[in-house]
Amino acid sequence: MSSRAYRVAPRTRAAGRPASRVNWERLGRITLVLVLFAIVVLYVNPVVNFVDAWRDSGAESRQLADLKEENRELRERAATLDSAGAAERGARTQGMVQPDERSVVICPPEGCQIDH
Repeated sequence: MSSRAYRVAPRTRAAGRPASRVNWERLGRITLVLVLFAIVVLYVNPVVNFVDAWRDSGAESRQLADLKEENRELRERAATLDSAGAAERGARTQGMVQPDERSVVICPPEGCQIDH
């Protein structure tokens, strides 16, 4: 086959009409490039948001694990506070004694450091 079989014949003008100064093929290509550029620009913000959310999800899951551990510790502590001697133990750690008892401070050999 010859190369002439694939050529497209140039458009002929209609009688009485002046030749068009607009190169429609070039204008079509420019428009296509602008539309593709606009589509790419519209996708940039969602992609950036997705990457930020993906990064934040790792930090959120670590924070969730820390909070679960703290919750477990607080539940264990709450369970010990429900026991009968919890109030007495708490009072004794603050230095309180019962009315029939006497408070005694035992100091180590290097001396006592009592806060006033």
